[in-house]
Amino acid sequence: MLHTSRRRLRAALLAAASATLVAAVLPPPTPLGIGDALFPQLGNPGYDVLAYDIGFTYRGSNSKPLDAVTRIDAQATRRLDRVNLDFAHGTVRTVEVNGRPAEFATAGEDLVIDPADAVPQSSRMQITVTHTSDPTGRPSTGGWVRTGDGLVMANQADAAHRVFPSNDHPADKAYFTFRVTAPKDLTVVANGVRVAKAAAGTAATWTYRTAHPMATELAQVSIGRSAVINRQGPHGLPLRDVVPAADRTKLEPWLKRTPGHLEWMEQKVGPYPFETYGVLIADAETGYELETQTLSLFERGLFANDAYPEWYIDSVMVHELAHHWFGNSVTHRTWSDLWLNEGHASWYEAVYAEEKAQQSLEERMRAAYRQSDRWRAAGGPPAAPAPPEQGQKISLFRPVLYDGSSLVLYALRQEIGKSAFERLERQWVHLHADGTASTQDFTSLAARIAGRDLTAFFKGWLYGQRTPAMPGHPEWRRAAPTASTAP
Repeated sequence: MLHTSRRRLRAALLAAASATLVAAVLPPPTPLGIGDALFPQLGNPGYDVLAYDIGFTYRGSNSKPLDAVTRIDAQATRRLDRVNLDFAHGTVRTVEVNGRPAEFATAGEDLVIDPADAVPQSSRMQITVTHTSDPTGRPSTGGWVRTGDGLVMANQADAAHRVFPSNDHPADKAYFTFRVTAPKDLTVVANGVRVAKAAAGTAATWTYRTAHPMATELAQVSIGRSAVINRQGPHGLPLRDVVPAADRTKLEPWLKRTPGHLEWMEQKVGPYPFETYGVLIADAETGYELETQTLSLFERGLFANDAYPEWYIDSVMVHELAHHWFGNSVTHRTWSDLWLNEGHASWYEAVYAEEKAQQSLEERMRAAYRQSDRWRAAGGPPAAPAPPEQGQKISLFRPVLYDGSSLVLYALRQEIGKSAFERLERQWVHLHADGTASTQDFTSLAARIAGRDLTAFFKGWLYGQRTPAMPGHPEWRRAAPTASTAP
């Protein structure tokens, strides 16, 4: 008995010394990234997130931090002595890894966690972070957006980690559950479908869950004095629109268009890829609309401004819907692949405007062709965009990624023919549904469907500093870049 006890004591001392040695050789906490060319500090190596379970407590003021708990279920892809999460603009209170308290520190916009025990390669880990989620700050930086009666989220391109700890890169999609507690006179809506609602005293807790994986940039939680309008879409698809309660009647003529938009998109590319869809109209000024998954975010002003023609608003609604195939279901693997999302959404926006409002697609593409060299000079070619301006991440979204990229699709249709192009579009969203895909994936599929090598075509159209000649339109001309747009 005495001999065994001594052996155990010696083993314990050796283990403690070993742990101390490991801790001593760990480098100081430092922000990491997965090496994205445009956002090098975004994302974190060493693990794959499988699911997020995020709880928020909102006490009625959108100018005060929310209490929050973020639970992350992940799988280690290598041994992890330390784990980095993207997180900024909140206070971390406690961290646990696999049920045990963990040390943590912040470095840049990373939360750096030292688990009590190293996480073995290929094993599952559960991380629980109690923290605050702060809705104050500059709206241009993204994250929470304060509305006239509450909050919504606008996390593109890299702002989800201003709201909750995450692996904030589109390459790591995961399932989401949101549990939001708010005063019971407010309405809470989030991505996916509602699975529970429970009232307790003056508050209610709403629970939503996604049925498909989602990129962090597409997360959405709306809290406010909202009306939720339910109807059916094609094949009985549940639709729910969320609007300021006072505007419900005024906005109904726009909301009732969504079933027709869905039918039109399904005719073009196939079945809608998610469990529900809807329009979220917020009493806020963001300067953009956003394809948050299953619940597209729109500014109230888009529908209230008489200066916008009806066909334009209609086509913008289709733009955000089209993203649910191109960007949400099939997600860009890197941020340089963003043209695949914005180019396709702009393409279907333009095709819809032509078919429904007699707005010529060819004239729109000819106008884009005229400006395309200027756009490339200012923002880089479509598949190699220039980095965003310092402190202005939203500046990544330049004209070259919209009509400048839909112009690539127009040229491709001219090059391979309409029938092959339509097969490409359908196969693209079918083959990569619920996943991520790259520019190389798209160009390879296009070549396979066309039955010939398209390397030279795509090299010029996607990576060239100058726009190539338009197939079938040798008479089209480009305007020369000006001094203000030249790099």
